[in-house]
Amino acid sequence: MDKGNLKLTSSEIGTLWIEFVNGTAIDTVNRYMVSIIEDEKIKALFEDAINIFDSQKNQIVQFIKDEGFPVPVGFTEADLNRGAKRLFSDIFCLHYLNIMTLHGLLGHSTSLSSSVRQDLRHFYDSCSNDGMSMYHRTTELLLEKGHFQRDPYFFPEQPPEFVSSQQFVDGDFLYKRPLASTEIIALSLNIKKKIMEKSLSIGFSQVTQSKDIRKFLEGAQNASNQQIQSLSKILKGDNLPVPMSWETEVTNSQESPFSDKLMLYHIGFLLQTAQSYHGAGLASAMRVDLVTTYEKIILKNLMITKEWFNLMTKYRWLEQPPLAPNRKEITRDK
Repeated sequence: MDKGNLKLTSSEIGTLWIEFVNGTAIDTVNRYMVSIIEDEKIKALFEDAINIFDSQKNQIVQFIKDEGFPVPVGFTEADLNRGAKRLFSDIFCLHYLNIMTLHGLLGHSTSLSSSVRQDLRHFYDSCSNDGMSMYHRTTELLLEKGHFQRDPYFFPEQPPEFVSSQQFVDGDFLYKRPLASTEIIALSLNIKKKIMEKSLSIGFSQVTQSKDIRKFLEGAQNASNQQIQSLSKILKGDNLPVPMSWETEVTNSQESPFSDKLMLYHIGFLLQTAQSYHGAGLASAMRVDLVTTYEKIILKNLMITKEWFNLMTKYRWLEQPPLAPNRKEITRDK
């Protein structure tokens, strides 16, 4: 078998399609942010991120064209209002790039796991390497500026211990065991991502011109806030610090830098991506209150995602990915 002539599978085409649409959405936001950032070090990171995606996008387009599929529309200059007033602070932009890089790494690893053809595997390897480099650079700069929020510290105990009772999981009304370090990983990560989701919802709701989109964004913002409070309450119950919010890094501008289509899609993207992190939190939870909290969050986000889907289809903004052949329709046409 000639490995170089293997046709791309449906999964491989699907990953390329997702990488293109999500990538162009985030790239459009990056292009706005680089235009407002004043800090030279932060600006340089965004310039590099834009250049890296330009190269990746060209390769994705070539892969898709070579298979005879139409290139997705995604997001373009038409979704960007250059010259719009500042909506976010420089530090918020840096946090945004850091979080979106993490989302990108998850996407690249998922795409790699679905890829068989060698050139595509090497492409996703390259994407992952670029993402890891950007994560290191954004993290180092956040640390340098004193804005990276590190997770709680533990003091070491000796010797190793083993779970000896069902109470480790169940507990009761008078006793809840302290959080395990494996549970804190998910709590901290989910709170930080919810803070980003809430902050973007606040900014986008200020500048959208559509009443129903504003209503949706305000609902998403309230849901994010409630979920942040639920997860934070669990950390506070063990006297552990909670990640700080970024709402004050959103200005009072009412001039939109983006199309309503982009803003609505972006929040939907964050909601859907967050479900994988909530699922990971649920999988690592060994305390009943954690399990019920994650279950409520997942169910609530499913409801919000349904509202998002209805709005996206109402305005015909949801681009359709390649579909499997409809054999019934093909047969009927004969």
